[in-house]
Amino acid sequence: MAIQLYNTLTRKKETFVPIEEGKVKMYVCGPTVYNYIHIGNARPAIVFDTVRRYLEYRGYDVQYVSNFTDVDDKLIRAANQLGESVPAIADRFINAYFEDVTALGCQKADVHPRVMENMDIIIDFINQLVEKGYAYESAGDVYFRTRKFDEYGKLSHQSIDDLQVGARIEVGDRKQDDLDFALWKAAKEGEIFWESPWGLGRPGWHIECSAMAKKYLGETIDIHAGGQDLTFPHHENEIAQSEALSGKLFSRYWMHNGYINIDNEKMSKSLGNFVLVHDIIKKHNPQVLRFFMLSVHYRNPINYSEELLESTRAAFERITTSYQNLKHRKEASTDLTGSNQVWLEGIAKRQEEFIEAMDDDFNTAKAISVLFDLSKLANYYLLEKNTAVEVIDSFTKQFEKLFHVLGLTFEKEEMLDEEIDALIEKRIQARKDRNFQLSDQIRDQLKEMNIILEDTPQGTRWKRG
Repeated sequence: MAIQLYNTLTRKKETFVPIEEGKVKMYVCGPTVYNYIHIGNARPAIVFDTVRRYLEYRGYDVQYVSNFTDVDDKLIRAANQLGESVPAIADRFINAYFEDVTALGCQKADVHPRVMENMDIIIDFINQLVEKGYAYESAGDVYFRTRKFDEYGKLSHQSIDDLQVGARIEVGDRKQDDLDFALWKAAKEGEIFWESPWGLGRPGWHIECSAMAKKYLGETIDIHAGGQDLTFPHHENEIAQSEALSGKLFSRYWMHNGYINIDNEKMSKSLGNFVLVHDIIKKHNPQVLRFFMLSVHYRNPINYSEELLESTRAAFERITTSYQNLKHRKEASTDLTGSNQVWLEGIAKRQEEFIEAMDDDFNTAKAISVLFDLSKLANYYLLEKNTAVEVIDSFTKQFEKLFHVLGLTFEKEEMLDEEIDALIEKRIQARKDRNFQLSDQIRDQLKEMNIILEDTPQGTRWKRG
């Protein structure tokens, strides 16, 4: 079986064939670090972390690069408002980003390049475009000659004439053509700046990814990914810059995740409906938020609400409860033979179905449905009077492997504190002593503390209410 992925460039599913057999060069556009990330930022972080994990599961050596935009207009405004430097703002929110996405189960990239740490290569990239006639200086600014790149619009599938209709010149622009875009911006009074052949200034937004992708992955990469909102103009401009300079294809495959709606409305600043990950994970298990994000195919829009997240928690716990019941049962299992093979074949079948789902454009929604099937099979197995260590181990190992691919974990959200631990032990003893009145009192007391007890054949279990 081969992996099929939807390529935004060609608008169709294609068989994934990397440049170098067994290796994948992958670049994912990261956040602008002027504030805590919202769930719109979290979706590509989760989606493409999962793509990376699955590629590794399928045996690929993945070189994964994801940048931080640590200098731009938003950071400059935040620095002025807070009375801090741009680097201080960037450092703080890069640390916050790592805290949030680590809680969401995302692994760090192999490299997280920052604009301020790569200024020399950015300036050199722009300089080469000027020398080749693809860019020009104008009163300290440098612009890209969009019309000179014949294939402009090929990613967003727009013609240059269509783009001309919607083009407009911003106040202070010194362009030769409405469609030209900034590679370098002359410094305004009070702004952070760097020295360049064109005077003091800073990079435009689009150039950073072209320069850093080239530095860390080479002139042609396998996969370039990001949110759907980046398709135009950001990724379109990246292609123009990179291919104008190298004369080579910039990226073989382009992947974009869909938008997020909040309570059925598109998330936007004007509506004031931004939801920060930092706030969500204070109230909810971050694993549930990840599970929620993966429950919809990455290219489709997803609707977020507290109610949907709560129903997702219940669904997530159905799977984790099956796993925990298996772990509890193992102590009572023996080395049985005979009917084991039927169950082992059922487990192997679910693994094949999981791979089939993920091979089809990383369909995590379908992969999660396979996890529910595996959970159901496990529950049926636990109804057996006699269970085998071999089968229990096969179930648990399969759960762990597939959960790892999706970046999920079976660890509980948090440990019970000593008071609740003691109450549960006291209730267990009361049940042994057949003191059911005390047992019920403790159960009700724990319920008031948002701890729900479940008395199972494998022992007393608890979960957050």
